[in-house]
Amino acid sequence: MATASSPSSTERNPAHSLSAPDTSVSVRDAFNIDVDLDVPAFSEASEYVPDRDDSYVFDRDTTLAILAGFAHNRRVMIQGYHGTGKSTHIEQIAARLNWPCIRVNLDSHISRIDLIGKDTIVLKDGKQVTEFREGILPWALQNPVALVFDEYDAGRADVMFVIQRVLEIEGKLTLLDTNRVIRPHPSFRLFATANTVGLGDTTGLYHGTQQINQGQMDRWSIVSTLNYLPHDVEAAIVASKMKDGSSHINTAMIDSMIRLADLTRKGFMAGDISTVMSPRTVITWMENSEILGDVKLAFRLSFLNKCDEMERPVVAEYYQRCFDDELGDSVFTVAAS
Repeated sequence: MATASSPSSTERNPAHSLSAPDTSVSVRDAFNIDVDLDVPAFSEASEYVPDRDDSYVFDRDTTLAILAGFAHNRRVMIQGYHGTGKSTHIEQIAARLNWPCIRVNLDSHISRIDLIGKDTIVLKDGKQVTEFREGILPWALQNPVALVFDEYDAGRADVMFVIQRVLEIEGKLTLLDTNRVIRPHPSFRLFATANTVGLGDTTGLYHGTQQINQGQMDRWSIVSTLNYLPHDVEAAIVASKMKDGSSHINTAMIDSMIRLADLTRKGFMAGDISTVMSPRTVITWMENSEILGDVKLAFRLSFLNKCDEMERPVVAEYYQRCFDDELGDSVFTVAAS
């Protein structure tokens, strides 16, 4: 069998028709943040640019950290609890900059081969030949792309060592399979999101997360924390997702939903319950309430049924305190059985 070593990046679509940003965006105008900062941007979108959500609410500190990554090629990690909008912050900023953005979830199934590439058998001129097909990392490194590693602290050790090679600003990637050295594109950007900050699972909430060695953590030049937002900000986010003319959800109900979510977070910190309502869960609860026309049933289906049976009476008490209504005897029946 013949062997060919031509890279497959030529077979992928380029990330953008423009090789580099050709305009700039005012942070004050685009993100309503009172700072004198212009960020490079593309004047037109490509198929890799995320869809823009005009109702999205940005956290000031996190947004500035991500914008610094885009403007000055900083390696930025966003750490925080699940469902707080870490990845969507990066995506929505990329959408406003028309910057191509690719997300890779570093679960336990992602290996070095998935990132780097592998030999595959292809048909050329009627003959079967072995050709090296580059993975997502070499392709992204050669394009004006913001590459986001989701669940970074859940990545396997072999994957971590691959990523460590490109964490340096001028970090080159050596492909041993093809004897090539890939230099990063000037507009390549690297981000990561994590539930922990490299210390592993210290709370019992994020099983499967790994400790990240200090040498690798040092290479992330900016680490920002995005946790649960202030009550009014979270209410604005949930309200922005509400359909116009909704007959089942109103502002007072959203306020009660977030107060209940706050109680679950305090209960978790106190060790009373082991399941937390994230902002994503609150939005899901609101959306299910609109679909079902029943806030109580939507709460059961969106959150209560995910809780440990022994903890459901505690959660039911939270519901009663916020909505002045009982969830029903079935909650206590399950716990007592």
